Amino acid sequence: MKENMEKDDIKLVEELKKAKELLFAEIGKVIIGQKPVVEEMLICLFSKGNCLLEGVPGLAKTLLVRTIARVLNLKFKRIQFTPDLMPSDITGTDIIEEDKTSGKRIFRFVQGPIFANIVLADEINRTPPKTQAALLEAMQEHMVTAAGNTYKLEEPFFVLATQNPIEQEGTYPLPEAQLDRFMFNIFIGYPTEEEEREIIKTTTTGEIENVKMIFNGEEILKLQQAVRKIPVSDHIVNYGMSIARRTRPKEPEALDFIKRWVSWGAGPRAAQYLIIGAKAHALLNGSYNVSCEDIRAVALPVLRHRIITNFNAEAEGVSSAVIIKKLLEAIPEPSYK
Repeated sequence: MKENMEKDDIKLVEELKKAKELLFAEIGKVIIGQKPVVEEMLICLFSKGNCLLEGVPGLAKTLLVRTIARVLNLKFKRIQFTPDLMPSDITGTDIIEEDKTSGKRIFRFVQGPIFANIVLADEINRTPPKTQAALLEAMQEHMVTAAGNTYKLEEPFFVLATQNPIEQEGTYPLPEAQLDRFMFNIFIGYPTEEEEREIIKTTTTGEIENVKMIFNGEEILKLQQAVRKIPVSDHIVNYGMSIARRTRPKEPEALDFIKRWVSWGAGPRAAQYLIIGAKAHALLNGSYNVSCEDIRAVALPVLRHRIITNFNAEAEGVSSAVIIKKLLEAIPEPSYK
């Protein structure tokens, strides 16, 4: 399948393969541990997707995103979502300005914080649906509309939204239809004992680590294009589609535990993201061939927020992550023809 790609794409994949460890090493200067989280975020970025990050306060989510932006030499903006945040606070607004030469008053558009390469939407569920919708339009269309005018966002464009999983008072939970627009739902957990010791030692001194730039915006755009060009065989497509379809309790082939624990399964967008995410996972690991292992590697972040559990699951303490694990164990790899 390597022969189906252009020479420039092959060269780019080889460079990424060599740069991968350097990339993780530079991020590791600031962020201790969390390597799977970093890898999933990079896969999402190379797939041209957006991700929802969940974790309790104090786990350095903002620092992680800021560090990735620095290493990739991308413009970074952080938006703190609050109940009084308005759509114009995100997208920008028109202001009246007097032209000194003619004396006439004209409208000038002042760009909001959405005009960046990496946007951190901190605590997205703390702002009303109207403001959430303004962000989601930018995520989907890569453009914003203000006062009847449309403005394109600079590429690459990547939104990372955070949610606090333990505090729901005074929040506006994202509806399932809006959750579905996030390619990945990444969960960041507590560090190990050794990692926590290292974090405490490195963050209680006055030293600040400088990270080197590994890639730039132009190279990331080329990588995003290279991901799309990676060919996928039919049996891989069938495997991804089978996983997505088996999450739906009303499908004839639904497994017993799906019927017992799931109210609603994943839609077709999940299968699309399984394939594109598997392509990016293969590319990040220097491979030109997408395997079933690549599908399984991205199944949890793709499906975690798309499987809606029912009362039985809640009563038995079964999470969507447990269901996904059982599903991957139950579905055999298709034979290659």
